[in-house]
Order: sequence, then C-alpha cells, then structure tokens
Amino acid sequence: MLTDDPRYVLFKPSVIYAIVGVVMLKPDWMNRYLPEVARAVVPDIAAVMGLLWAGLMFASAAANAFVALTFSVATWAWVMPISGIVSKTAMFLMGFAAMRFVGRRRVRAMPAPEREALLASTGQR
Repeated sequence: MLTDDPRYVLFKPSVIYAIVGVVMLKPDWMNRYLPEVARAVVPDIAAVMGLLWAGLMFASAAANAFVALTFSVATWAWVMPISGIVSKTAMFLMGFAAMRFVGRRRVRAMPAPEREALLASTGQR
C-alpha cells in the first residue's frame, strides 16, 4: 500500500510459502496427521514426504516470485492459483499412494502374529 506497487501483494504468497517450507523442514512433522498404523509401518516414507512437501513450498515460493517479476498481474492471477492447486493436489496424491503402497507391502510381508498384533493395536481389526 505504501509503495503503490501491485507487485508487493504478488510477493506475499512467496513469503508465506517460504515460511511454511521452513516449518515443514522439521523432522516428522507429518506424523501427527497420519493414522496410527501408518505411523507404525511407514514413518520413513512420511519423513521423505515431509521433506518433499517442504521442497514444494520452496519451489512454489520461487515460482511465485518469478511469475510476479516476469509477467503481468493478469497472468499471475491466472497462473498461480492453478499451479498452486495442481501442485499441492499432485503432491498429496503422490504421498498418499506411496505410503499406501509401501505400507500394504510391509504389512503383508510381516509374520502373521506380528501383523495381527499390529492391526489389533491400531484398531484395524
């Protein structure tokens, strides 16, 4: 408002994305959002996905800054919401599929007594 430059407003999402990216660098931040069985079976995949989410936030911040500096306000208003929704949805689906696929394989590979104990303790049976 003070600068009377619309680019100031266009850069605000970059700052927010960068802050969220820094918060997502915390190890195991994703665990609180996972079901108990996933925390027991795929904590390593969740840690990798957490870092990928942080990377996506930093990439989104850089992309937003690039578009804000390079293109018109109309282009920014058209490109950034679409890219934000698509990238975050794709990351969610990729993470969900990876954890589900690896988790199912790991559970199936467990010895039967261990598998039954895990499923019973997590409320899956």
